[in-house]
Amino acid sequence: MQREQLADFLRRRREAIRPAEVGIVDGPRRRTAGLRREEVAMIAGMSVDYVVRLEQGRSSQPSTQLLGALARALRLTDDERSHLFHLAGHQPPPADGIARLARAGLVRLLDLVGDTPAMVLSDLGEVLAQNRMSILLTGDHTGLTGDRRYVAYRYFTDPAIRDLHGPEEWQRHARQQVADLRAVAGRRAGDPAVTGLIERLRSASDDFRRLWAEHEVAVRRADRKTFLHPRVGRVTMDCETLVTPDLGQQLLVLTPADAEAREKLELLRVLGVEEFPALAQ
Repeated sequence: MQREQLADFLRRRREAIRPAEVGIVDGPRRRTAGLRREEVAMIAGMSVDYVVRLEQGRSSQPSTQLLGALARALRLTDDERSHLFHLAGHQPPPADGIARLARAGLVRLLDLVGDTPAMVLSDLGEVLAQNRMSILLTGDHTGLTGDRRYVAYRYFTDPAIRDLHGPEEWQRHARQQVADLRAVAGRRAGDPAVTGLIERLRSASDDFRRLWAEHEVAVRRADRKTFLHPRVGRVTMDCETLVTPDLGQQLLVLTPADAEAREKLELLRVLGVEEFPALAQ
């Protein structure tokens, strides 16, 4: 671990970010060139004291989870994120797999869409980052582990999701999930992360096995989904999916399908965060 270099890098990246880039009002009395340490701590979800010790070269070695949070808070590029991991004595996360992090540009877009729910997903359906409204609407999916971090796996193995949608809507979304996964399997032929997920799904779900045998292929771009929220009830959203050039990550943006959904989203925004289980996508 290169403490002095790590401290200097973190301090300089913090000072280079304009508050407006992360949704913080830059008032006339503000003297800090970039973000304050407490603002970085708030965005990254860690203590101010630990951020101070990192910048002063007095910290213990940060975990990969903390480094990922710092990379998102400081809006690091992929190259900067890899440099951060090296300075902290860790190997950077691989391009694919469990340790993947949302691309810096997509995280910036999460901020720019404001009160519109949005999230960044891997091509395998792992939620890598969410904005505040997405968490209010669907719950926080970023902390899921094991196979539950994959949307498709939850869709075919969690009975609560089937009950949420009803038979016809569940069948439509299930078919879309399989067709999308088939497209990923074609692009990433031989990738053990993909083949392993498919085999586990084939073992766990008769419905998945049947749909997989039909060999339908389709990359989802637009859709309509219903969320059953514990505080405001059913919310119907139109979904637009924007993908990166290599199709490795996607930005999912959810907009109200009707006036009722728009009113419920506004109510959620006012009510704020309350603990509830993550909902189906």
